[in-house]
Amino acid sequence: MEKEEPGESSLQAVVVVLLCCGAVKMLHLLGVISVEDKADDDLEMTTVCHRPEGLDQLEALTNFNKRELQVLYRGFKNECPSGIVSEETFKQIYAQFFPHGDASTYAHYLFNAFDTAHSGSIKFEDFVTALSILLRGSITEKLQWTFNLYDINRDGYINKEEMTDIVRAIYDMMGKYTYPVLKNEAPKQHVEAFFLKMDKNRDGVVTLDEFILSCQEDENIMRSLQLFENVI
Repeated sequence: MEKEEPGESSLQAVVVVLLCCGAVKMLHLLGVISVEDKADDDLEMTTVCHRPEGLDQLEALTNFNKRELQVLYRGFKNECPSGIVSEETFKQIYAQFFPHGDASTYAHYLFNAFDTAHSGSIKFEDFVTALSILLRGSITEKLQWTFNLYDINRDGYINKEEMTDIVRAIYDMMGKYTYPVLKNEAPKQHVEAFFLKMDKNRDGVVTLDEFILSCQEDENIMRSLQLFENVI
C-alpha cells in the first residue's frame, strides 16, 4: 500500500467528515446540547403548522429513544416554529458555520438529501431520520445515505460531473480556509483519484455496491463514519 503524503488524505474521508460535521453542527444549532431531566417534557405539537409523527412511531423508525426525541424536537421547534425548514432557511442556518466561504451549493445538495420526499421542505421526521442514520446507523446505512447525497440526479450512479460538482461545493464552502491552497485543476485531480479508487470495473460511473465496497476497504473512511456515534 502506497503511503499518502501529508495533506493528501483521501477525498472520501474529507467529504464524509464534512457531511457528518454539518449534521452535528446543525444539531447543535438547533439547541441540542445536552439532555435535561424534566418530568413535564412532552412532545409539544400545539403551535406548529406541521405536526410530526408521535413519539412511539418515531422511536420505532429511528435509533433515538423518547427522551432524545423530545430534546431534538424542542430544539427543532425553537428554531422552526412552523415545523418545517425551507431550503432558503436551511442555507442561512448552514452558512453561519462557514462565514469565510459560500456554503449555499453544498447546503443545497445536503438539503435534497434530507428532503427524501422532494417536498421542498424538511420536516422534523426528515431531520431526525437522517440524523439517526448519520449518528447511529450501520456502516452500510451511512454509506448508502452518503451515496445518495453524491448521486445528484438520483439515477443510481455517481458520474464524474456529479462528483466534480460536490467537490467544488465543498471547496467553495471552506473558502479561504481550504488547505492546501487549491489550484484550478485540484477538483479534477481529486475526482480522478476518487474514480480510480471507486470505479472498480472502469466503466466511468460508480455504483452503490462499488462505493460501499471501496469505502469499507478504506480505514480513514471507516474511522470518519464512527466519529460522531452517540453524540447525544
